[in-house]
Amino acid sequence: MDLVTLDDIRSAAGRVGPVVFRTPLVPTWDEGLWVKPESLQPVGSFKLRGATNAVARLDPAARARGVVTHSSGNHGQALAYAARAVGAPCTVVVPQGAPQIKIDQIRAYGAEIVLVPPAERLVEAGRIAADTGRTMVPPYDHRDVIAGQGTIGLEIVADLPDVDVVLVPVGGGGLASGVATAVKTLRPSTAVIGVEPELAADARDSLATGEVVVWDVEQTWRTSADGLRTHLSPLTLAHLRARLDGIVTVSEEEIAATLGRLVREARLVAEPSGAVALAARLFRAADLPAGRTVAVISGGNVDSAVLQTVLER
Repeated sequence: MDLVTLDDIRSAAGRVGPVVFRTPLVPTWDEGLWVKPESLQPVGSFKLRGATNAVARLDPAARARGVVTHSSGNHGQALAYAARAVGAPCTVVVPQGAPQIKIDQIRAYGAEIVLVPPAERLVEAGRIAADTGRTMVPPYDHRDVIAGQGTIGLEIVADLPDVDVVLVPVGGGGLASGVATAVKTLRPSTAVIGVEPELAADARDSLATGEVVVWDVEQTWRTSADGLRTHLSPLTLAHLRARLDGIVTVSEEEIAATLGRLVREARLVAEPSGAVALAARLFRAADLPAGRTVAVISGGNVDSAVLQTVLER
């Protein structure tokens, strides 16, 4: 399989630089622990990096026809934002039950929304692409998307050259694939660990078996981490098998506790998906390598009701 390289990621950095906010490493209450708050991106998540790189790589004719994707919210927002910036039409197929805050923002960026049952989103996006000639830009199963997400890894190593551990959320695997590629190439001694919810631990199972394992929608929909309900693709599994050092899972209780702590002690707002990496450091430290650690906060598009519940705990 043709895996993304460090050169691909460096090229992507040049394309996304004018659009993407270079998020800082923020020190936490724990010495030797930093967070990288991708929640501060203009669209509230890391997804802007991959979407911007993919749209920038389209030729003018393809941009004029537009783009389409399927997304629970964050990638849809990012692609809508990136498409609007170049005047390209955008359609986002969203699973029913996605957070309303994410649906509203996708619309605000000018994209057309198509709501479907969760199990039908991929098929419907493919149908739209075939009928309209629009380019499919999937949330993670795409080399340009992976390369864009990998720019996070470049920044982590540049800002903390002696980083020992990088913790990154895993849903479809695009973020972890890109970050692991950049970090392990630049600093092979650094451990890159994936983190996912216990209620959607299909990546753990995929890495254990060596093939993509798909959990039923009814199972993955139990987790509050809506951005991590997707499964790996053969492309992302190949990256993670080659470059990820391990994977751990966290509970719903641990995710919720981490959300509250981020607000109270770091003054940062995260969504459940964005909090899982830090939750691993706070609650599963015994399962992780020791040393200077960066946890990627992948997004902050949290539903107000979810945030209120967490803060009232």
